[in-house]
Amino acid sequence: MRKVIGSWLDGPRAALHDARERADEDRPRWRGERMGLPQDGPGSAAPLGKRFAAFLIDLVLATLITGAFTVPKLPGDWSVLTWFVITVVPVSFFGATPGMAALRIWVARVDGAAMVGPLRAALRCVLTFLIIPAVVWNFDGRSWHDRMSGTIVLRR
Repeated sequence: MRKVIGSWLDGPRAALHDARERADEDRPRWRGERMGLPQDGPGSAAPLGKRFAAFLIDLVLATLITGAFTVPKLPGDWSVLTWFVITVVPVSFFGATPGMAALRIWVARVDGAAMVGPLRAALRCVLTFLIIPAVVWNFDGRSWHDRMSGTIVLRR
């Protein structure tokens, strides 16, 4: 009872402090804890830095591949198509893009199925292309495109 009266008498700052304490109690201690993932090591949620680095590797690879076929002109928009192919096909069947494989992370389905599949991989790719769904994260380390496709990126 004192806590309720104290926060009322102490003013709005004390009430905000109590709300923050309650929010901290509900917050998981590490990414993926609520999903039953380990804190670190294989099978834990991939760190955001590795995910971003893998994305950059894939973009550079797509540009280089496209550039090899469009010389002497610049690759232009064809790089986007190449990126789509090198993202969707490997994730569908192997669970990782070339950049993800290089950094030892992979995409897994939340429901435990063996393959991500072409529809989920294409959905992830299209939503990544839109950027906003790929950069808004929750405490489990899953962005909107992961949640909408029922996937998560894990360490190997």
